[in-house]
This record gives sequence, C-alpha cells and structure tokens, in this order.
Amino acid sequence: MRAGAVAGRAWMWVALVLAAGASLAWAQPPDVQAAMEWRPELAWREPWRAITAALLHWSPQHLIANLAGCAVLGLLGLAARLSPRDAAAWLLAWPLTQFGLLAEPHLTRYGGLSGVLHAGVAVAVVGMIRRRDAHGRERVIGLLIGLGLIVKVAAERPLSGPPLRHWDGWGIAIAPLAHLTGLVAGVCAALLCALAAQAWARRRA
Repeated sequence: MRAGAVAGRAWMWVALVLAAGASLAWAQPPDVQAAMEWRPELAWREPWRAITAALLHWSPQHLIANLAGCAVLGLLGLAARLSPRDAAAWLLAWPLTQFGLLAEPHLTRYGGLSGVLHAGVAVAVVGMIRRRDAHGRERVIGLLIGLGLIVKVAAERPLSGPPLRHWDGWGIAIAPLAHLTGLVAGVCAALLCALAAQAWARRRA
C-alpha cells in the first residue's frame, strides 16, 4: 500500500509541475512567451521549445481547461496507483508530443498543454492495463478510457483539414494534431519505459 501511495504521488508531482509551469508562463511578457512557443524551423536549433511550448497558452479559456485537465489526470494517477515508471514515461512524452508536430510543417506556431495531457492519458491507460497487481476492474476501466481517447482523437480528424481549427468558446485556434501526437507519444513512452525497466531487471538478475 505504501508503494502505491508513493507511486501516485510521483504522478501527481508531474501534474503539479505542468500546472505550475503553465501558470507561470501565463504571467510572462510577450517577448518571453515568443521564445517559448513551438516553431518547427527552430526545433533542432532550440530544442527546449518542445518543453516550454506546452506551458504556453493564449486564452484564459484554454489555460483554465488545461489546468483542470492537470487536476483530473493527477487524481487519476493517485486512484490508479500509477508507478514512478509511469510518471517518467509521462515526462518523456512531454517533449515527444511537440516533436511529433514536425509531421505538419504548416503548423508554424503552437502552444498549449492539451497534447501533453493526451499523452498523460495514454500513459495512464497503458500503466493500468499492464500493471501486474491490477484487478480486472482496473484493467477494464483502463481499456474504456483508452477507447474513449481513441474515439475522441479520431473524431477530431487530425490528419485531414487545416492544421488549425476554430472551436466556439476557446478564443484561439486549436491544433487537433497535437492530440494525436500526444496519444502516440504517450503510448511509445510508456512502452519504452517498460522495456527499459525489464532490461534493467534482467541485468540485475
């Protein structure tokens, strides 16, 4: 039980770091925010933008929604007793989500946590399904969350239409591709961390 509590706290800390970083980025002057946003032509010259861009928001509605998403994901990690390995996978998926946007060169600017939050959901799903001590009910819940995530992302048609879409109530254009790259990055990061943990365990044995 103690290990589960520690694991949940590790995941919660990642959610808190994302929320705190987004709140701090919101208060920065425009010139600092410009240095944080995702720009594909600067991806390799200034790779830190793959991290800082996720913290940047351009409308109060977008920021509030993503802060709420951080809270929900953090609580999910506590309830599901996600492991430190899951927390590490979510951190790994953070920059990978933005680098995935290189698939769409016409997306010349990007900022926001939504892609990384989708990555976090994907990592949580893999963790809930793969954990050895998980009960059948937990695996079913993980599968249902995963199916819901896939249906949501597919319904947004991220690979067709313009890279930016205007949705009522957001005050900015949304990039559905970031939700897809987040999903893919989350799954890949979770599997990579699981393979690394297995390799380390075999080496120690």
